[in-house]
Order: sequence, then C-alpha cells, then structure tokens
Amino acid sequence: MIPEGSSRFHGIYPSTVLPMRADFSPDWDAYARHTAHCTLRDGIAGVLMNGHAGENFVMRRAEKKRAVEVTVATVGATRIVVAGVNAESSLEAAAEAREARDAGADAIMVFLPNSFALAHSTAQSVLHHRTIRDAVPGMPIWLFQAHHAAGRMGFPPATLDALLEIPEVVGIKEGGWEVDGYDALRRQVRAKRPDVAVCASGDEHLFACYVHGSDGSLVSLADLMPDEIVALDAAVRANDLPAARALHEQLEPLAEAIYGAPPGGRATARLKFCLVEMGIIPCPAIRPPQPPVEGEETAMLRAAMKASGL
Repeated sequence: MIPEGSSRFHGIYPSTVLPMRADFSPDWDAYARHTAHCTLRDGIAGVLMNGHAGENFVMRRAEKKRAVEVTVATVGATRIVVAGVNAESSLEAAAEAREARDAGADAIMVFLPNSFALAHSTAQSVLHHRTIRDAVPGMPIWLFQAHHAAGRMGFPPATLDALLEIPEVVGIKEGGWEVDGYDALRRQVRAKRPDVAVCASGDEHLFACYVHGSDGSLVSLADLMPDEIVALDAAVRANDLPAARALHEQLEPLAEAIYGAPPGGRATARLKFCLVEMGIIPCPAIRPPQPPVEGEETAMLRAAMKASGL
C-alpha cells in the first residue's frame, strides 16, 4: 500500500531473507512470519523483498512471484511492498517485473545484471531500465546503486543523470557503501529530481549517512534490529546526536560482523544464522554456492549478537 504525499516512499524498509528448508526449498510459512516480525512495527514504511538478501540471483521466477504473493498477503494492506527484479537478460527482468506487478507489488527495484560489473555504458543501463519500465508502465521504480567494490556496476554521475530522466523512478537504494560517494549521489539527485527518495543503505555506516541527510533506508540489518534502526533515523532527524551515537554503538558490532568481516558476500548466510539464533526462522539453509555458517564464523556472530544486545 502506497500512502499519499510527496514523501510517500520515505522511511525504513527491512530487506528480507527467504527462509528455506534443508533441501533448499522455500519455507513460505517461515517467510511470512519473518516478514511480519520485522515489518509490522511502528516506524516501518515497507519491505524490500526479492533483493540480494533474498537470494534473488539463485531464485526461480515462479519462486519470486510466490514471494511477492506471500509478502502482499502478509503486510501489503498497511506497508509498501517493493519487489526486487534481477536477471541478466533485460527481457527476463521485464517478465519478472510483470509478474511482480500481477502478484500485487507496489513498486519494483531494478538490480543491474551481474555482467555489468565487467563493463557497461550509460546506453546499456538506460536500455535495461527502460525495457523493464515499458513492461509495467506507470509502476514506481527504485534504482539500486551498487557497492563501490562491485567492479563497474555502480552508476557514474552521467548514467545516474540519464536514469533520473525516467519519470517512473521514485527512489534510490544507495548501496555504494562509501559515505563520500553517498553524499555526492544525494546532492546530484537533489539538484535534478528532488522528488526522488535517496535512502542510505550501507548497514555499517547508517549513522554517518543519516547525518549527511537521508530519506530512509532499505537494509537487511533491519531484519534483526528494526526498532533500533527506526530509532537511529528518528534521533538524527531530531538532532539528538548523543542518542544517535548510542544507537550506532549498539548496531555497529552486528553490522560489522555480518557485512564487514571477511570473506565478503556472506551477509545472507549470516543473517539467516542470526535469525535462527533469535528463534525467528527454523533453518539457516542457504542455496549453493554459498556454504553455511560454521566454526569460527559461528562464534564471531554469537559474540556480535551479544555485543549488540540480542
């Protein structure tokens, strides 16, 4: 459900995982419970599902559509449902977008093809987004700014400027994970499209980005600590920096353990482990090629959860 008003897409959105059984099949009942647990809370505007945390790169199209259906049935009456779209082919991504719309999603978030990490031009990026847009005319679109270490996948200023020409663009999940780059993007968007929500989404440095200025966040750390992230956002907006620093100190141990500790790319496996430890989902299974959390990684995460008050 999209509310009215110029700031209708602002706010905090957990980026959910997809719980699975030991045979790697989706556990839809556990997914609904997990989604409700982190989304149906005061201060939560909506949910991003079928994102990277939801393993969108290893899910089948039918599973992605079913995930949208379950999400809409669980929280869609009162929260914004943003469905991730991720495929190497623009035509496949367009089909995903149509299925997400038909399943009841309020908006889509377009993830760039992984092959774009090697190289891509402004023309490629614009064609990819416009191909998807044409499949779901009028549907709100979120952009995703990729991690600074994700090769050439991130949008350079000229590409971002061209994408902001697409009128359906309503928001940006700024996942560049570099504070100065975040602020530069925020300023560029403000100058060209002040109506577009710029949401800080580097879980380890939300505090710094919020101080620069942010319209919210779409983050998987909110799967575990949604109330604390809502409170951090509110404290910065109220200019209560002592309270914001205290919340940052609470969030940071877990954020560093999940997203910062090497090796990279382990966030979803670590999130699922923590959700099992908290009793929110029953099984930590993650689809190959990611291995499960074991050994020293287990001890690291348990220590971080304790340090963050979980």
